[in-house]
Amino acid sequence: MIRIGVDFGGTKIEAAALDANGRFLARVRGGSPRDYGAGLEAVRDLVAEAERQAGVSGASVGVGGPGSPSPLTGLMRNANSTELNGHPFPVDLARVLERPVRYANDANCLALSEAVDGAGAGHEVVLAVILGTGCGAGVTVGGRILEGRNAIAGEWGHMPLPWPTATEHPGPECWCGRRNCLELWVSGTGFAKDHGGGRSGEQIIAAARRGDDAASAALDRYVDRLARGLAVVCDVLDPDIIVLGGGMSNVAELYERLPGAIAPLVFSDVFTTPLAPAMHGDSSGVRGAAWLWPLVP
Repeated sequence: MIRIGVDFGGTKIEAAALDANGRFLARVRGGSPRDYGAGLEAVRDLVAEAERQAGVSGASVGVGGPGSPSPLTGLMRNANSTELNGHPFPVDLARVLERPVRYANDANCLALSEAVDGAGAGHEVVLAVILGTGCGAGVTVGGRILEGRNAIAGEWGHMPLPWPTATEHPGPECWCGRRNCLELWVSGTGFAKDHGGGRSGEQIIAAARRGDDAASAALDRYVDRLARGLAVVCDVLDPDIIVLGGGMSNVAELYERLPGAIAPLVFSDVFTTPLAPAMHGDSSGVRGAAWLWPLVP
């Protein structure tokens, strides 16, 4: 059986066809137009091309993207691709693709992909965190996505930064209308903004490794803030593993420094939770979207 996964991002949209063993048979990408109608058309065209390359038609389609549909109205909410908010995106996707479509938050797709056969395989409770342009989290229990009663499980990026210092309070305004959201501090965008000077995250990390004082201080602040955010989740969920995805997950120093930074913050005399980068890297989103459909003969 061939399944199609779609990763609907703020800058790119990817569609991929995967076989029953998770091997890619086709991968196609296009820019994200940041217009609602044009976005639907882009997904339709990319799915058609992925099917053409894989030699199939009518395959099951799962889509991972920002935000989630409200259980009350079916309309999208909480998407940082704000053109989706207020629209019945999953319903409209099914209409343009002329088949049923399953939709999940992109962080949930990361968690599912890594729990099935990635860094979280074999672990009962997996917390997967995206640290990219924005940030969010997904949770799987027993290899299944935990969505929660209100379908907001894992909306970690829009909880406030825990234990803010005097210089961090009341914090900047977020696009969501709140203040001091974690996304503003621990996303790759937040890391670069905190450092200042117009450098990218990659440039700042490289400078820190060369001993640049300002870059090293920015990395220190980032590790501290990320540790605070993760410690709160560990107190509530106590996951078996934390998997990091997104651009900042490529920073090796995080895996060296975060365990020691989290340990004194959790309400426990021991902290042994492993942290690992996503095994499937930036393919996890599209793989997890495909896995939203069960494997059937």
